[in-house]
Amino acid sequence: MQRIWLLFAQAVTITLGVWFVAALFRPDLMPAPLQPWRTLPGASASATPAPGTGSAQGSPAPSAGAVPALPATGSYSDAAGRSMPSVVNIYTTARASPRERNPMLEDPFFQFFFGDRAPGGRGRGEGDARQRPASLGSGVIVNANGFIVTNAHVVDSAAQIEVALSDGRRAPATVVGSDPDTDLAVIKADLANLPAISIGDTSKVRVGDVVLAIGNPFGVGQTVTMGIVSALGRNQLGVSPFENFVQTDAAINPGNSGGALIDTQGNLIGINTLIFSRSGGSQGIGFAIPAETVRQVMDQLIASGQVVRGWLGVETQDLTRTLAESFGIGASGGALVAGVVRGGPAEGGGLRPGDVVVAIEGKPVGDASALLNTVAALKPGSNAAITLVRERKEVKVTVKVGTRPVRRRG
Repeated sequence: MQRIWLLFAQAVTITLGVWFVAALFRPDLMPAPLQPWRTLPGASASATPAPGTGSAQGSPAPSAGAVPALPATGSYSDAAGRSMPSVVNIYTTARASPRERNPMLEDPFFQFFFGDRAPGGRGRGEGDARQRPASLGSGVIVNANGFIVTNAHVVDSAAQIEVALSDGRRAPATVVGSDPDTDLAVIKADLANLPAISIGDTSKVRVGDVVLAIGNPFGVGQTVTMGIVSALGRNQLGVSPFENFVQTDAAINPGNSGGALIDTQGNLIGINTLIFSRSGGSQGIGFAIPAETVRQVMDQLIASGQVVRGWLGVETQDLTRTLAESFGIGASGGALVAGVVRGGPAEGGGLRPGDVVVAIEGKPVGDASALLNTVAALKPGSNAAITLVRERKEVKVTVKVGTRPVRRRG
């Protein structure tokens, strides 16, 4: 038995010695090692192309011992690459005047993205202090013929406007129309065949979706930041009459105003417009105007230079639980009519203070904000069927919709 064991040990020792010498001096004779990854589902079991096929670009096939490249994962470069050419930087020449100062800019909580002024724009005592260039924000090309959407506050009071494209081209631009109620504006540059962005469907956006913000923060150059959709339908911020913001934690800073918020396919889902900040910089709470609103406003601005909205002439407020119970509304929602404009459409249709509007044209009204948005979408001059609760009884009235007065800035 001992003799057999001795012979076995000697054989193993000799075999290992031969293996070591062969591996040291003739590694090409050794079998190829196992690959340290698994084949992905649906992928070919062979990592080496068939003889003569080469790569997709026609490059030579890798050698037998070469490690095949793994596909890139977790990158949004394709989405960014599709959208970045559609985002422009906007420069203006604005006249500085005490009357032009917006009190909103002094609010420590909500700050519009006016962006940093160009270096030397302040405090140097050089040039004309009443007129200075400023890099105010960004814009998004929505039409190949030169139409660009941005924030109204970016181009308000601008004496001259110039846009700079990502490919280095620059061109003057003029304001086509502005809508202070949504803080949107359309400008036009005298350029053709521009790379227009694809506008996405906001109704398909969900909380938790990955989004990218594209703009020119602090004038450092075009920048892409990533985050998620933090909330949808944000309102009651007190910054504009029509609030239906997409909230995101993608880093947004001064200079991003008017830039694009896109999905992972490169589609526009919002125009960055507002941040919540105690310092003026990004704190992970940014707001964008949803693409649906952008499309509606820009279509009207391009067509007629203004936005026409329906109007009832009522002052409304949300129902508290106590008020809802006292009016016999329950949990169905509604908007309380707190006041009626004398001579307005609502008064002519029979609405009174104390009425609770629960539906317009059969569409339920959840709160005061929903009522405002529903009425705004109505065509001025048309008749609207309104369902309301008055003295715990359901009442239906018909109101001829008026035209909402245009709100002026300043």
